Amino acid sequence: MKKLLSLVLVLVLAVTFVTGCGSTATQPGTDTNSAASTAPGTTSNTEQGTGDAVKTGLAVISTAGSSTDAGEKDGLAEVDSVAVAVAVDKDGKIVKCAIDTAQTKINFSKEGKVLSDLKAEYKSKQELGADYGMKKASKIGKEWFEQANAFADYAVGKTVAEIKGIAVNQEGITTDAELSTSVTIHISDYVAAVEKAVNNAKDLGAKAGDKLGLAIVTSISGSKDAGENDGLAQAYSNYTATTFDASGKITSCVIDASQSNVNFSKEGKITSDLKAQLQTKDELGEAYGMKKASKIGKEWSEQADAFSKYVVGKTVDEVKGIAVNEEGVATAAELTSSVTVHISDFTSVIEKASKSAK
Repeated sequence: MKKLLSLVLVLVLAVTFVTGCGSTATQPGTDTNSAASTAPGTTSNTEQGTGDAVKTGLAVISTAGSSTDAGEKDGLAEVDSVAVAVAVDKDGKIVKCAIDTAQTKINFSKEGKVLSDLKAEYKSKQELGADYGMKKASKIGKEWFEQANAFADYAVGKTVAEIKGIAVNQEGITTDAELSTSVTIHISDYVAAVEKAVNNAKDLGAKAGDKLGLAIVTSISGSKDAGENDGLAQAYSNYTATTFDASGKITSCVIDASQSNVNFSKEGKITSDLKAQLQTKDELGEAYGMKKASKIGKEWSEQADAFSKYVVGKTVDEVKGIAVNEEGVATAAELTSSVTVHISDFTSVIEKASKSAK
C-alpha cells in the first residue's frame, strides 16, 4: 500500500512539473504581436502600419488651353492642373486613390497689366467644395468634389487597364451604368492622370492600411506686368502624395511642383504656345536648370526627393519643427548637404495632406 501511494505521488509531481513548464506557451485567442510581447528595441506590427506593402504614386497633368487674349474683356491666363495620388498593390490594383485640381485663373488688361491679386489664396477644387459652384448646373445635382471622389472610389480595386476601359461618349463623359449616376464630368483627364500616377508609383514604405493624403498649394506671386519684356502669368503649385500610419507618422512621401507660365504682350495678347506640354519640375529633371546654380550641385528634383525621404517616420509637427533660417532654408545638419531650396512650401503641402488623408 505504501509503495502504491509513493507511485501516485511521483506521477502527480511529474504532471505538475510538465504543466508548469508549458505555461509560457501561447494560448488560443492571444496575440503574439501585442506590445507586451514585443522585445525591447523592436517595433510592433501596429507601429509599422498594417497590411501588405503598397507603392505610392503622384501625377500632375497641366494645360493652359482655356487662356484668352484681352480685348473687350480682360485677358485670362488659366492653368488647369489635375493631380492624382494613388496607393498600388503588388498586383497593380489601386488600393487608394485621391483626385484634385488646381484651376488657377490670372487676369490681365489690354495694356498688359496683371489685374489679379498676387497675394490671394488659390484653393483647389477639393478645398473650394460647394463654393466651386457645379452643383446648380449638374444634371445629377452633385458638386465637383463629390463627383471626383466618386470616381476615385470607383477606381479602388481596379487596374489601369480596367480604368482605361471605362466606357465614355464622344465628349469624354462616362456611359458606364454604375458611374453615370454619380459622375457626369469629363473623365479623360482623370483617367490619364490615374494611369500616370500608377506608372510613377514606387515602393517608399507605405502599407495598405495607411491613410493617403493629396494636397496642392498654389501661388501667383511670380506674375509680372508686360513692359520691355512680355508680361508673365505664373501659376506655381506644389503637390504631394503622402501616406500616414495610425499614429500619424509619415510612411511615404512624394513631392512635385509645376511652374506653369503664360506670357502676354503690352497689348494684352497671349504670346505663349497654349498647346505646348506643361511639365512638372520632377518631369523636367535636369532641364529645370537648378543644378548649375546649386551650392551642393543638386537639381530641384533631387532635393525634393531627399526632403521626401527625410520626413518619413516623422509626424507633421516634427516636419513643421524642422529648423530653417530667415530665408526658409533648412539648417538641420542632416538636410543641409542634400536640400538647399526653401522648404516652407514643402512643409505646408505635407501639413495640408495630413488633414485630407483618408
